[in-house]
Amino acid sequence: MKKVPLSFYQRKNVVQIARELLGKIVVTRFAGNITSGRIVETEAYVAITDKASHSFGGRRTPRNEHMYSPAGTAYVYVCYGLHQMLNIVTNEKEIPDAVLIRGIEPLEGIKAMAARTGKNESDASITRGPGNVGKALGIFKHHSGLFLLDDEIYLLDDNIRFSDNQVGVSKRIGVESAGPDSLLPYRFYVKGNRYVSGRNI
Repeated sequence: MKKVPLSFYQRKNVVQIARELLGKIVVTRFAGNITSGRIVETEAYVAITDKASHSFGGRRTPRNEHMYSPAGTAYVYVCYGLHQMLNIVTNEKEIPDAVLIRGIEPLEGIKAMAARTGKNESDASITRGPGNVGKALGIFKHHSGLFLLDDEIYLLDDNIRFSDNQVGVSKRIGVESAGPDSLLPYRFYVKGNRYVSGRNI
């Protein structure tokens, strides 16, 4: 397996990237402890014009500053003061496109994931939903800004691909306040996978 190359993240179409992230493997390596999982659910957020995005209208704050980083940067934010949410920055520096990782299928370090989440190893909710993804992988706000071609958080490609028939497309979850933009078909998931949050058909 090879790390996903920088060119993958540098493309202009964040929605396409969100779709193509399905099947990639996200890995964390903290203090010698390795955990990983296959991405099975994502959501795209489009820079500036997307009312559901933290960067809508060019908004720039200490919280979202890493969205404006170069492609291939991890953007981690805290939701409800509790959930650490992993996003992948795409496009190019100063264009804050990003993809939220909503669900992964555990592969390596499942015992560590269970310890971090306080869940049973066989419980699908261990990595279902972005809050559980961050917790299981040991990701915290201070990891925001890490480069995904380094060795703490990175993505691998083992050539697993999902056909259009295997992939569900829907509106995003929990962004109703974005009005019409909340209905955009920017969520992608592997149909029938038990680690997918929300509606899974």
